[in-house]
Amino acid sequence: MATKTRSRDRGKDILKANTKAILLKWLKRLTLFGLLLFVLGVGLIIYANATAVWASQGKLFEDVKDLPRAKVGLVFGTTDRYQGRENRYFRYRIDAAVKVWKAGKVETFIVSGDNRSKYYNEPQKMKNALVEEGVPASRIVCDYAGLRTLDSVVRAKKIFGADKILVVSQRFQNERAIYLAQANGIEAFGFNAEDVELQAGYKTKIREVGARVKMWLDVNFLDTAPTHLGDKVELPGDP
Repeated sequence: MATKTRSRDRGKDILKANTKAILLKWLKRLTLFGLLLFVLGVGLIIYANATAVWASQGKLFEDVKDLPRAKVGLVFGTTDRYQGRENRYFRYRIDAAVKVWKAGKVETFIVSGDNRSKYYNEPQKMKNALVEEGVPASRIVCDYAGLRTLDSVVRAKKIFGADKILVVSQRFQNERAIYLAQANGIEAFGFNAEDVELQAGYKTKIREVGARVKMWLDVNFLDTAPTHLGDKVELPGDP
């Protein structure tokens, strides 16, 4: 009887040891798999962010005197006010567009942004701000369906017929816009608006990291199209 009991105990011990060995083996495999996914994820983030920088090399300008002439300038929208104060991203983009206009570097502006309701209209506010600074209203066309940078860029070609554009925004968005333009058969270069210092703009910088991953996936895997297209719009001719 004692012999049978010892034999059962040894069998249980062997089973426990085998089970533990199998669990440890799978735990190691899962750990390695998780580590591999982490490395691939970090690599994708770095690569996606770098592609926008590579695409825009030699195509971004800080000094308006060096800027090539363009028929169409595309100004990206944002809210004009943030936390009760003027949004500096908005103000600096308007200032940059005015510099471009006064230097005679562009013939027509497309102001593209979100018009989600009658109470929120980025393109109209951009147009009003540009007119206040001396840009003729007749040379400004509103794109009310620029919900994302991708939408604004692709619609510039498919709706407004622009095969070559000058993008006007902060450097981080211009880089992404040029990548998206090239991926959609559009020749693009950019004029960089003044950026917002790190303390006030760090949230935007963090979001930009994810936006570039989404940009890369949209182009290379998802084949993302603008949310809205519609009828073609003819841009104004030469003044």
